[in-house]
Amino acid sequence: MKQTFLIWCIALSTCASGQGKYGLKATTLEEYKKTVEANPEKQLINLEKFVPGLVLDIRYATTNNFTGEKIYNLARAYARRPVAESLKRIQADLKKQGLGIKIFDAYRPYKATVKFYEVYHDTTYVASPYRGSRHNRGCALDLTVINLKTGEELQMPTGFDSFKKEAWPTSPVSDPVILKNRTLLIKAMEKHGFKVNGSEWWHYDFIGYKKYEVLDIDYEELEGL
Repeated sequence: MKQTFLIWCIALSTCASGQGKYGLKATTLEEYKKTVEANPEKQLINLEKFVPGLVLDIRYATTNNFTGEKIYNLARAYARRPVAESLKRIQADLKKQGLGIKIFDAYRPYKATVKFYEVYHDTTYVASPYRGSRHNRGCALDLTVINLKTGEELQMPTGFDSFKKEAWPTSPVSDPVILKNRTLLIKAMEKHGFKVNGSEWWHYDFIGYKKYEVLDIDYEELEGL
């Protein structure tokens, strides 16, 4: 276990120092600050502070995820400003129905994407480190819907981070309640500029993500801004 951890640390150090072994150079903190100065829409927004009533369940800040390891030191959810503004509108729409959003993950440092790929190579479910993830761009959200009164998640086809075909948003669903819930979430997100991922009902990409850079900035660095 110690040897595996050491190898991972070396790999992350290589990626953080510039162009890593997968040929992708991710934007660092100083470079990010310059892009935000030139274009304020590129700012990463703390979603918990920005969206009223948002609930966080940041799985990668715990061991309750497919890696079985704690990936983040802080349980935070950040996203680019237009993404955050759209999420705020979605939350307001759902509140009218007594519902709300629970976030599993949002902006993800590039080093975490490298880790995921090296744990599980199937790019049906994890992003390729050669291109980076839309999470790395601050333009993807992993989430579900909760009942505001009880705090309970609405029933969905699978749990978060499922690698089963049942997690695909196009997979048939026999239970009418689950089908209704999945449809409600997809429509709520699509209404405000998101597209559901083809293999994960909980994963939504913000349309227009291509104009945002892949970032490798830790939450601790963002907290200091």
